Formats: sequence, structure tokens, C-alpha cells
Amino acid sequence: MAEQPPAGGSAAAPPQRPIRVMVVDDHPMWRDAVARDLAEAGLEVVATAGDGAKAVRVAPAARPTVAVLDLQLPDIGGVEVTRRLLEGADPPRVLVLSASGEQTDVLEAVKAGATGYLVKSAGREELLEAVRRVHDGEAVYTPGLAGLVLGEYRRMAAEPRPGRDPAAPSLTPRETEVLRLVAKGLGYKQIAERLTLSHRTVQNHVQNTLSKLHLHNRVELARYAIDRGLDGDE
Repeated sequence: MAEQPPAGGSAAAPPQRPIRVMVVDDHPMWRDAVARDLAEAGLEVVATAGDGAKAVRVAPAARPTVAVLDLQLPDIGGVEVTRRLLEGADPPRVLVLSASGEQTDVLEAVKAGATGYLVKSAGREELLEAVRRVHDGEAVYTPGLAGLVLGEYRRMAAEPRPGRDPAAPSLTPRETEVLRLVAKGLGYKQIAERLTLSHRTVQNHVQNTLSKLHLHNRVELARYAIDRGLDGDE
């Protein structure tokens, strides 16, 4: 039976932010086609850019919640654009949409802070779903890449990091349970099914945990959990 929020209304889910997308790609026909697909699906395309400098310049005024970003740009590479976008006051989540599925490109993008990574052979519906999930803070990867990224997190977590604070903020048992499943690479829907919760309840637990840990997205949350060994068997 799914968990019910306590009476009184204080646990009401926060209103959903509208999905605002910026499309960044140096190929005009591809860029326009992606923007058109997103707009036809009811998403708001607030900006497009053909190079990294313009993307970084227009993002603060356009305020996208998701940047759909190619890695191969004519001026600033997509990895550096990702870093610069995430340094802003109200940064978007970044979904890389690249022709490359090379391990190095994927890992560099994720290390820079990208929340998702799709190759350009992805279908229209796969892209739309990825944009929506990235907007919600989920890590989304082209099939076959998720294991690669999870393995890299484990490798980085095994490296000593000077100055790491061993003290962890207090999480509820349910938040810890959700965090453990995030570390195992499960998506919101899978976690909801595993714990017999609603998708919204799982999302609320994740958002509360992000706030407590001062993290920005589900990618950072997975890294935090793996860093503390929560991805192992209970």
C-alpha cells in the first residue's frame, strides 16, 4: 500500500516548474528539428544557440530548466559549456545530445555536471522522455551507458579525497532507503515499484534529501551515496 502524506496539508507536493528548454547545436537543421519536436510536444523552447558562447550568454535571461546540448560546438566545447551553465545563479540541468557514444566523452560530460546523455540516434519519444526526466532531476542515459557511468562513480568514490567531511546530515529511514536504491542505479519508477510508493512520493523524498545534503541533482546524489557505500547489498 502506498504511503499517504500526513493530514494537515503541510506535506503537499510543491508545484511543478514548467519545462523550459534551450537547444544548443551548431547544425541549424538539426537544432530546428529538435526545437520543433519539443515545442510540438508542449514544452516551451525559450532559446536556441549555434555555439557555446551564445548559449552561456543567453541562458541567464532565457532561464531554461533544461539545456539540450551538443558536445561538438565550433567555439567552446560542450563539456566547458556545461560547467559554465552550472556556475550560473539559476542553472539549468544539462542533457547532452551527441553523435558520440565514446566512453571518454560520456564521462567528461557527466563529470562536468551533465544530468543526462543521449546519442543522436535516439528516437523522438526517447528524447522527450529524457528531457522531462532530466527536468525532474533524474539521471538519464542512452541504454548501455548507465553501467559505464555508475562504474566511474564507484571508481571516483574509491579515490581518497582530502578534507572529506565524514559527518552526514540526518536522513529519515525512508530517505535513506530511497538513497540506497538511487545508488544502485534505479530510476524513480523502479524505486516506486520496489517500495510500493507513488512516483511523486519518491520524487519528494529525493528532493528533500537533495536539500538536506546541499546537492543539486540526482547525479550528485548517486555519487554521494556510492561514496558512502550505500550501493552494496544490505
